[in-house]
Amino acid sequence: MDRREFLTSTVAVGATAGIAGAASGSTPGGPAAHAGGQGGNMAQGGKGERMYLELRRYELRQGPMGDRMHEYLKNVSIPALNRAGVTTVGAFTPSFGALSPAIYLLLPHSSLQEFGTLRDRLEGDAEYRRAAEPHATLPATDPAYLRVYSQLMAAAPFMPRVEVPPSAAGNKPRIFELRTYESHSLRARRMKLQMFGELGELAIFRRTGLRPVFFGENVIGDRLPSFTYMLTFDDMAAREKNWGAFVADSEWLALRAKPGYTDPEIVSNITSIILRPTGYSQI
Repeated sequence: MDRREFLTSTVAVGATAGIAGAASGSTPGGPAAHAGGQGGNMAQGGKGERMYLELRRYELRQGPMGDRMHEYLKNVSIPALNRAGVTTVGAFTPSFGALSPAIYLLLPHSSLQEFGTLRDRLEGDAEYRRAAEPHATLPATDPAYLRVYSQLMAAAPFMPRVEVPPSAAGNKPRIFELRTYESHSLRARRMKLQMFGELGELAIFRRTGLRPVFFGENVIGDRLPSFTYMLTFDDMAAREKNWGAFVADSEWLALRAKPGYTDPEIVSNITSIILRPTGYSQI
């Protein structure tokens, strides 16, 4: 793996040039300072702007590969991403429901243009190029990682930005649940998102202690059409308690029975993964 290939795959997975072209109809905007929001700090992006979220999964193998990759992400990649304007990067490892060992990264972008030009901005960072050189030149017999998978999401209109949980300050104990809802059609996916945004499901989430981090419509990735969202809890006991309150809530029971919006009509599959933040996660 040569240096340029490594930089490309670890910092801007995907056809960024094509995505940048697709961004011509969107409103470009650079990252802004964090602003206060319900449930925690709001990640980069101006008020009302719809963010684009990239979720990566680095697949590893047992042994020194994991420690080496964590060291690289903590000291080289994420600082460079921050300098490039990706100011809130989530970094997680799976606890349940996913292939392990692996590392998940969540990269919030203020626009499609920002996503599409990320690789060029990082290539222009001399400090990053120097620091990444040892990883970039690893041999094929001992690579930095086995594979990296990526999905691109458009933040849902009812939650246009990432909400950073208060517990991220000081790296307090917390866990995350990553959930993906698949539908049989785009219309069905739209109706399920409508339940969250227009019909009040997200408000019930908040009231019963289910704290959202993001909601994203999957634009590029596997298992389309679908959307993905993330919740955060103090621990597994809190997760069980809060989900129990939600499923027993009378308003939710009425909503889930609404004709045209029942799960058999609009949801074909749900997957759930429990993640723990790394010590260097900014979410």
